[in-house]
Parts: sequence; C-alpha cells; structure tokens
Amino acid sequence: MGTLYLVRHGQASFGADDYDQLSARGHEQARRLGEYWRERGMVFDAVLVGSLRRHNQTLDGIGEGLEGLTAPVTTLPGLNEYDSHALLAAIHPQPLPRADTPELYRQHFRMLCDALAQWMAGVISPQGMPSWNDFSAGIQAALEQVRQQHAGHNVLLVSSGGPIATAIGQVLGTSPEATIALNMRLRNSAVTEFSISPKRLMLQTFNTLNHLDSEAHRSWVTHA
Repeated sequence: MGTLYLVRHGQASFGADDYDQLSARGHEQARRLGEYWRERGMVFDAVLVGSLRRHNQTLDGIGEGLEGLTAPVTTLPGLNEYDSHALLAAIHPQPLPRADTPELYRQHFRMLCDALAQWMAGVISPQGMPSWNDFSAGIQAALEQVRQQHAGHNVLLVSSGGPIATAIGQVLGTSPEATIALNMRLRNSAVTEFSISPKRLMLQTFNTLNHLDSEAHRSWVTHA
C-alpha cells in the first residue's frame, strides 16, 4: 500500500501586496522538509502540484533539500487555493484594514470562515471564483488520479490549506463546518498522509511537522 503525502506550502507573504510568494522562512521550511525526507531515504514515484507560485516554490525547496527530485511532476490547477480576497469582498464590499494587529488578524480569519461557509452553501458567488461544487470536484479528480494510477507508490502533493482540508473532508465525509475548521488549523509546510489502495484513500496523519520537531527548528512553525 502506498502513501500520498499532502504538503501545505511554506509560509507565504501574508499582509503583503502579493501573497503568492514564499517568505524567507517559507523557503527554509520547504528546504528543511526535503532534508528531513532525504535523511530518511524517501523516494517519490510521482508529484502533483498546483500552479500557484507558492506551490512551485515549495516544491523547489523540497527538491533542494532532497538533493534532487526525479519523479515526474504533474501540474494541476484544480489544486489551487480559493481566492480569499474575493470571498471577503463577497460579504464585505468595503475595503478592510490591513490585518497588522492580533485583533485585526483574528477578525480577518473570522470573516474568512463566515465567507467560506456561505460559499460552500451556495449563498454567495465570489467574483472570478468557481462554485464550491466545481472547486471540490477539482480536488476529487486529483485524488481519483492518485488512487487509480499510484496505488502501492509514494506520491507527493503540494497545495494549499483549502484544497488539503477539502481532500481530508472528502476522505472522512466531514461537514462543511468541520472542513473549514481543518483548513484553519493547517500549518505551513505541514504534512498530511493518506494511505493509497485501488479502492480508497485512508487518512493516516494530519498536519504534522516532524521536520521542525527539534530545538533548532521549533521557532519556524507558522500558520499563514
């Protein structure tokens, strides 16, 4: 039985004009994950990645840490994150202040959770975004590709919190509220594992940071 390793991207640039790029810490997290796997002799047979910049920068960092990633890479736009700005604008059309204090940060994510719930229920249709059903179908298609083509192999999937939480929700059959809660808990460069069989995927681990579990790296843990 193989394993699908779902990796959330390293720390991106929250609060910056362009969120879709890794911070210096994000690059370090990705390289460290690759180093951790290299130290344990990890070999991947296939790689799936979204098309966003932070996804590919994370994959590049993992490859650096592994000192070479030879598996074929498939880019799947269906693994891309939802547009948080469009979601927030759908429920709060007026510009929001930059989330540069703890309270504004918490307010940002409270509103995002509310917007996600409304999108998933079909109450809002954020501009430029697919419906929740279409977004979810893109994740399901990626999981089906893994199940049908890679049973018995190790597969790396690099994406974002929304798609990974959606994948977990599909495997476990969670409610929309639980899926949103899973999304909000995912940490940067965290690894979630599914075992792969031809019949189904099964959750083995969630949101682990074994590669940062040392005194030298514990301060590298981030959430956005």
